[in-house]
Amino acid sequence: MAELTGLTLSEARQKLRNKDIKAQELTDAFLKEIEAANPDLNAFVAVTAEKAMAQAKEADARLQKGEARDLEGLPIGHKDLYCTEGVTTTACSNILSNFVPGYESTVGANLWGQGAVMLGKLNNDEFAMGSSNESSSHGPVVSPWRRNGKDGTPSDDKLVPGGSSGGSSAAVAADLCLAATATDTGGSIRQPAALTGTVGIKPTYGRCSRWGIVAYASSLDQAGPVARTVEDAAILLGVMAGHDDKDSTSVDMPVPDYSAALGKGVKGLKVGVPEEYRVEGLSDEVDQLWQQGIAWLKDAGAEIKTISLPHTKYALPAYYIVAPAEASSNLARYDGVRYGVRVPGNDIIDTYEKTRQAGFGDEVKRRIMIGTYVLSAGYYDAYYLKAQKVRTLIKQDFDNAWDDVDVVLTPTTPNPAFAFGEKTGDPLEMYLEDIFTVTVNMAGLPGISVPAGLSSQGTPLGLQLIGKPFDETTLFQAGEVLEKAAGPVRVASKWWHGT
Repeated sequence: MAELTGLTLSEARQKLRNKDIKAQELTDAFLKEIEAANPDLNAFVAVTAEKAMAQAKEADARLQKGEARDLEGLPIGHKDLYCTEGVTTTACSNILSNFVPGYESTVGANLWGQGAVMLGKLNNDEFAMGSSNESSSHGPVVSPWRRNGKDGTPSDDKLVPGGSSGGSSAAVAADLCLAATATDTGGSIRQPAALTGTVGIKPTYGRCSRWGIVAYASSLDQAGPVARTVEDAAILLGVMAGHDDKDSTSVDMPVPDYSAALGKGVKGLKVGVPEEYRVEGLSDEVDQLWQQGIAWLKDAGAEIKTISLPHTKYALPAYYIVAPAEASSNLARYDGVRYGVRVPGNDIIDTYEKTRQAGFGDEVKRRIMIGTYVLSAGYYDAYYLKAQKVRTLIKQDFDNAWDDVDVVLTPTTPNPAFAFGEKTGDPLEMYLEDIFTVTVNMAGLPGISVPAGLSSQGTPLGLQLIGKPFDETTLFQAGEVLEKAAGPVRVASKWWHGT
C-alpha cells in the first residue's frame, strides 16, 4: 500500500496509463491510508469512499480503452470550501453543518471532468479565516511532521499544518492523497505548504474561477493546488484554471501548458530580492535559507538584483482591514433563514442573533466585528478607503519592479511550524505569520511556495517566488530549480502507524 500512496501524481498518472496499476487499486490504497491516519491527523472532515470508487471504476474503463483524460483515475482531496454536489459542504463552520449543495464548483467540475477521483473533503480554518487550522468546527488538523526535542528525539508536541488550507497540506504531506485543492486569501495555500514540506501555488487573481467556492474576501480569494512536487502542481493547476462565464472576475485568456516550462532552467532570468522583507521577527535560520535560495538560483544562471518594495510594511495592516471588511459583507448571508443552521428566536432579529452566535466561531466573529467597524459610518474613509489606497501603492511597487526583474524571491513564512496553542492566544502574533504572503494577494499576483530545507528542529521551511500577472509558467520554471537544489523534503516518520 505504501508503494502506491507514496507515488507522486505524475508517477501515478504514468503507471495508470501504462496499465501497471488500476485506478480502483490506487483509490482503495488511499482510502485505507486515510482510515488509518485520519483519527490522528484529522485532515479529512468527510470521506466519500463510495463516490471515489465509482469514479475510479469509470476511470479504469476509460484507461482500458486508451481514452485517458488529463487526471484519469488520480485520487485527490478537496478542500471543504468548495461546493460539491450532493456532498455536505460546511466551510468547517457550525453554521453550514447541514448544507448539501445541489451544484458543483467550477474548479471541482473541471477536475472531475478530467477524470480526477475525489477521496473526500478536507479540513480548513472556519471560512478560511486562520493561519494554523485551529479554528475549524471539526477540530484542528495535526501536522504529520514532528519537531525534534532537546535530546534529538521527536517531540510529542502537536504541530499546526498552517492555514487555512491545513487539511490540504497535511493530507498531501502524509500521503493521504496525491494532491489537493486549496484556496488562498492572504497566504492560505503557500503558508501551509511551507510548514509541511509541500508545494503550493496561488495563481493570479482571475486565473481560476471562484464560482462555487464559499467566499471569504471576494477581491482576494483564489483557488490553487497543494502537491508533492512542482511538476504535480503544474499538472493540477492546468486543469483547475480557465475562464468561467459564471464568475465576473474570471479572466478570459488561454491557460498555458505549465508542464512545458519544466526543465528549462533559469539561465538569464532576473530574480529580485526585496530589501523590505528583512523584517523584525524573521528568524535567523529562515534568513539563512533565503540566502541559500539566492545562491541556488545564481549558481543555476539567474541574475540576482536587489529591489525595493517600499509599501510592504503597510501590507499586513491594510490586508487586515480589507479582508475582514469583505468578510463581514459576505458572511451577512448566513442568517438561518435561507439555508444552513437555524436557531429559533422570539422574532426575526432574535433568530438572526442566536443563529450567528451559535453558528460562528471566535475568529470569524472577530473578523466580522473588525470588518463591520471599518465599514461603518465615520470610519469608512479613515480605514477601509485608506487601506484600498495602500493596496494600489503595493501593486504599483510590483509594477515598477517588473521593469527590472522577472520574479521575486522571498521567504514564505518568518518561522517554522509552531505547536497548538502557542500563538492562538495572541491574534496579532498569529496574523504576523502572513507577513510575507499577503502582498501577493493585495496585488493580485501569482506566488508559489517550494520546500527548501529543514529548520534546526527538523521541520520544513519554504521559499516563495512571486511572479508577474498571469506568468505562473515562470514560477514553475524557477520553482523546479529550487526544488532540485534543495532535494526531497518528506515526512521522516509516519508516527500514526507507529513507524
